[in-house]
Amino acid sequence: MNTVSRLFDIPYHQLKNYPQPGMFFSKKEGNWVGISTKEFLERSMQLSIGLMEAGVEPGDRIAVASTNRLEWNILDIAVQQIGAVLVPLYPTISSRDYCFILNDCEAKYMFVGNQEIADKILAVKGELKALKGSFAFDDVSGVEPWDTFFHERTDEKEGEVQQRMSKVQDQELATIIYTSGTTGNPKGVMLSHRNVLSNVLACVNPIPADNDSKVLTFLPVCHIYERMLHYLYMYIGASIYFAESMETIGDNIREVQPDVFSAVPRLIEKVYDRILAKGDELTGLKRSLFFWAVSLAESYEQQGKSPLYYLQLKIARKLIFKKWKEALGGKVRAIASGSAALQPRLARIFLAADIPILEGYGLTETSPVVSVNSFDKGICIGSVGALIDGVEVRIASDGEICVKGPNVMMGYYNNLEATQEVLDADGWFKTGDIGEFVEGKFLKITDRKKEIFKTSGGKYIVPQALENHLKESRMIEQTMVIGENQKFPSALVVPNFEVLKELAVKKGWIQESIANQEMLHNTQVKTLIQSEISNINQNLGNWEQIKDFRLLPELFSIDGGELTPTLKLKRKVIMEKYQDQINDIYS
Repeated sequence: MNTVSRLFDIPYHQLKNYPQPGMFFSKKEGNWVGISTKEFLERSMQLSIGLMEAGVEPGDRIAVASTNRLEWNILDIAVQQIGAVLVPLYPTISSRDYCFILNDCEAKYMFVGNQEIADKILAVKGELKALKGSFAFDDVSGVEPWDTFFHERTDEKEGEVQQRMSKVQDQELATIIYTSGTTGNPKGVMLSHRNVLSNVLACVNPIPADNDSKVLTFLPVCHIYERMLHYLYMYIGASIYFAESMETIGDNIREVQPDVFSAVPRLIEKVYDRILAKGDELTGLKRSLFFWAVSLAESYEQQGKSPLYYLQLKIARKLIFKKWKEALGGKVRAIASGSAALQPRLARIFLAADIPILEGYGLTETSPVVSVNSFDKGICIGSVGALIDGVEVRIASDGEICVKGPNVMMGYYNNLEATQEVLDADGWFKTGDIGEFVEGKFLKITDRKKEIFKTSGGKYIVPQALENHLKESRMIEQTMVIGENQKFPSALVVPNFEVLKELAVKKGWIQESIANQEMLHNTQVKTLIQSEISNINQNLGNWEQIKDFRLLPELFSIDGGELTPTLKLKRKVIMEKYQDQINDIYS
C-alpha cells in the first residue's frame, strides 16, 4: 500500500525504503558534496519549526526565487510540512513581475538566492503590501540570512510540526505557480498535493531510473516540470546532482555520468551543433565515417528497415555514436525533453545513436505531464508519446486538446474568470494546443490554437511547425514565422552566428573580427541562408513556403523581453520590436 499522500511524504518514503548517504549533491570548492536523506529531513524539520515560530500559519504563502540548489528543496518540504503554500518565482523576471506576483498571492515571507534577485525585491519593497521580510540563501546585503529561521529540534516543537502535518489533506493547495504567459500579467496556477503527486506516481515507469541512479538537474526547479522530476527522483531514491551553472553543464555531465537528465529542445539542438562542429573538424576517412553515421541516423526507424541497415547501424554505434554517448557521461539511459517541441529529425538521430530522447507534453496547469514517449508504452518519433496512467484526452471539433485527470489544476488564484475560460464543470481543461492521435495512441502536437493564422489568400499557416523545420538548419539559431493576413508567410531569422562565422571566415567571405550586425549585410552570407531556406521549402506545400526573410543581429532572450522564462516566443513583443523589418518585407 502506498503511504505517500502528500508531497512532503516523499522524502520520508525515501528514508524508509531507500535511505541515501547522498540524497542531493552540490559542487563546493571543486568537489561534489552530498547530504543524506536523514540529514535533509532533519534540516527541513528545523526550518519548519523556525517558520512556525515566525508566525507562519496553514495556508500562508511563502515565496522563493533562486537557481536550483539544496536550500530550495529544504525550504519546499519545510513550508509544506506546516500546511503553508510555496510560491516559486523565476530568478530572471523583472522587479515589476515580482511586485505583481508577491502582491497577488500576498506572500508573507520571501526567500532569495543571491544579490541580483535581492536587488529586484528591494527595488519594489515599498510597494509590497503583505511581505513581512526577505531572507537570502547566500550572504547578501540588505537582506537577512535564511539561517535566522533554523531552530533547534525539541520533542515539543517537533510534535507541533507533526500535528500540522497530520492535518494536511491531499486535496489541499500545495503550491501556486505563476505562468509566464506571452501577454498580460502572469496567472497563478493552483496545484494541490494530489495534483502533483498523481503525476509523480504516473511517471515512475516512464523514467528509466531507480535507487541506484544518478540524475543531473539544471532546468529551473521553479517550473513544475523540473520540480515534479525532483519529487520523482526522491520517490525512487535516485541521487540528485545540482549542475553549477548553464555554462558548466557539459563538464558536470562528464563528471557526474548521470543515468538521466532533463533538457529543453534548445539545449539538445546546441549539443547536436557542437557534435557536428567536431565532425566538421575531422578529415579523410574519419570525416567520411562520421557523416556516413549521421546520414544513417537521419533515416532511422525502430523497425521495418533491412537487416543490412541495422548491421550498419550497429557498426556506426560502435565507431561513432559511442563517442557521442561518452561526451554525455557514458551512462545516459535517456534524456527527458519537454517545455517546447523537439525537432523529429533530432529525436530520430539521437535514438539511432542509442541516446533516447523521451519527449513529453504537458502544462503547468496539468502538473505538468499529460503524455510522454517511454520504454514501457513505446516511442513514436514526431509525437509527444502515449498518455500517462490516469489522464484522459479528447480532441475538440476545432482540434484543441482537452485534458481531464487528477493532475488538472484547482484553478487560477484570484482569477475565477480566467479559470472558467479553460476549465469546464466536468473537469476538462482546454490546453490551447492543437493536436491529434497517431498510430492509435500517440499524441501529436501540431500548433498553438491562438498562433495559427491565415494568409490573405485564406490559407492556414502553422508557424510552430514551420519554425521547427527552419531550425533544422545548422545556420539558423532562432526564427519566428509571420504573415497573418498577408499574401505569403515570411520569417524573422536569427542566424547561428558561431557556426555561420566559422564557415564564412573559412571561405574567405568575411574577416574574423567582423561584428554580427556587419556580417548580416554580407551578400554571400545572405545567399547561404536563402539556400538553406530554399532547401527546407522543397518539403513544404506551396502556400506555406517561406517566401522572404530578414536576418536579425541578436538572439531573442528573456532579458530582452522576446522570450518567456520557459523560452517560448513572445510573438507580439517580437512583432513590435521588429516592425520596420516586417514592413520592409510586405511593403
